[in-house]
Amino acid sequence: MRALWTARRFVAKPVETQRRLLTSLLDRASHTEWGRRLDFSDLAHSSDVVASFQDHVPLHGYPDIEADVKRMRAGGENILWPGKTTHFAVSSGTTSAGKIIPVSREMLLSNKRFATGVVLHYLLTRRRIGSVLGRQLGLPGRIEEDASYPGTFIGEVSGLQALFAPLLYRRLLQAVPNETAFLPNWDRKLNAIADRTLGMDIRMVIMAPTWGSVLFKLLLERYNARSGTSAASVGEIWPNLQLFISGGVALSSYLEVLRDVIGKPDLDFLETYGASEGFFSYQTDLDDPSMLLHLDNGVFFEFVRLEDLDQPDARRYTIADVEPGIRYAPFLTTASGLWAYKLGDVVRFTSVSPHKIRVAGRTAEMMDGYGEAVFGEDAREAIEAACSETGARLADYHVAPRLLTSERLPAHQWLVEFEVEPAGAEPFLRALDARLSAINRHYQIRREARAFDAPELISLPRGTFRAWLAATRASVSAQSKVPRMSEARTVADAVLAIAARKRS
Repeated sequence: MRALWTARRFVAKPVETQRRLLTSLLDRASHTEWGRRLDFSDLAHSSDVVASFQDHVPLHGYPDIEADVKRMRAGGENILWPGKTTHFAVSSGTTSAGKIIPVSREMLLSNKRFATGVVLHYLLTRRRIGSVLGRQLGLPGRIEEDASYPGTFIGEVSGLQALFAPLLYRRLLQAVPNETAFLPNWDRKLNAIADRTLGMDIRMVIMAPTWGSVLFKLLLERYNARSGTSAASVGEIWPNLQLFISGGVALSSYLEVLRDVIGKPDLDFLETYGASEGFFSYQTDLDDPSMLLHLDNGVFFEFVRLEDLDQPDARRYTIADVEPGIRYAPFLTTASGLWAYKLGDVVRFTSVSPHKIRVAGRTAEMMDGYGEAVFGEDAREAIEAACSETGARLADYHVAPRLLTSERLPAHQWLVEFEVEPAGAEPFLRALDARLSAINRHYQIRREARAFDAPELISLPRGTFRAWLAATRASVSAQSKVPRMSEARTVADAVLAIAARKRS
């Protein structure tokens, strides 16, 4: 029950908890290379540790640590974090070529306690103890021993966490053994998981919603082919399924599709938020999509207002002075040796007592070529509203600019793969345009001034985005996801080329 006691403590004393955590991190790393260079020992014992830290430790990005991470992978010790780091997470790379993030044993154990706390909180608040009396199915990413650096493991953080699952859990509750979960070929892995779990009493699933729908459809195909029946929903195969724990991408865009394919009205959905750098927040109220920020999980949080992100003297906020409704870029100091490190996401607080957040997108995912300032959160809300109003079901989407020419105004081009097509493209686009205008003043002004054209919809053949992932990734995995928007047309043009081949 330690995880629940920890949560009660940081909710009651958030500022004190974060200050104590920062002091501990600085003290632990005081004899590392970074600790000696930045005087962590003095900072840890200063009268105002947070102010001293912000005065002496600059904000960092991945280029600032990349060379040191390479040294750590090669066996270097006491560089970013005490001792030798043997586990490294590969970020998803949706807006970059991907990064290698060191993950200490301390961080992995903290994340394990985080996951335990999520489940315990659910069980105690919902009183659905049956969730843990059957098998639990996860879909972790692949990990492997790094051939270039023997003795180290590299892969997706979900796979690294699977290595640290308690032995009792692996023996009694884990539906699929790690040797199956870590299969390198994604299609072979999904097929093996579907075959293995057909006859199991699955009570809980933990996975990204993008891949949940893919796995569930495959499960239905396998079940019907093997049994000679015509099951229409996953609930007929796993009648005791009670909980879907979601992470990786926003749940809201996929919720209706998942409900349709699972077919259990009483199924609970619980959203979490984490990354290679750490596990950050989770839903405490299933009726509220906001997530409680975990303030004692090995991560000290700082925030920079999004509009100030590129300013060299940008103010660094902490949970002591953040405000609801403001978009912030988080910077993390962690028990893996990241120091004021830019995460690359955008969040906004919905509450500061307790501290609850929603993820608003990625810092690199914003459409502002013509002053419209549309963020990922705006796009998600607009497309969900359009789907709701037109009966559509969403599979995936990407937004790209339609550039200004002498013949036409600039606009946004929406490349959408539907599970269920809308009742007409025009009603869909009207609903999309109306919601964006209602929630984004910059977009509304440009539309009303006729400086920006109505959105354009291109409906893609099923499987287009998955084909794009396969063509652009060394391997498709649990963390593989489609960028929601890009001011460059690189993704859009490649996706359209695949769609054209599928149609021909």
